[in-house]
Amino acid sequence: MTRLSGDPGPLRWLRFAAGFKLPAENRDWVRHELTDAGWRGRTVLRHLAVIIPVCVVVAVVLLVLSPAPAWFAVMMVVLILCGSVFSVAAYADDLRGARLRQHGLDVPDDPDLGRPSH
Repeated sequence: MTRLSGDPGPLRWLRFAAGFKLPAENRDWVRHELTDAGWRGRTVLRHLAVIIPVCVVVAVVLLVLSPAPAWFAVMMVVLILCGSVFSVAAYADDLRGARLRQHGLDVPDDPDLGRPSH
């Protein structure tokens, strides 16, 4: 797969996934990431890159530092993942609009939503 101009690389991608603004040299990549086909899937993928380490910490704390049974730790991780992925998927349009404005890009009008993104 060819790299896009302004591709941030792994460390900057992680910073972007965590919500930080990328430098102006990455604007074309940000525009692609948030507006081209598949942007919803990439939004969920970026969220998973942030939430999975949180789930690992929660599981380790529950299994090592507390007397909780293993099933409880597993159910806690499942609850965190399901709730957070559902929230990100449900509010993906608003998250995308905020990220585009954060980088100084125009928010596209989405006629399939019945309203413009805000």
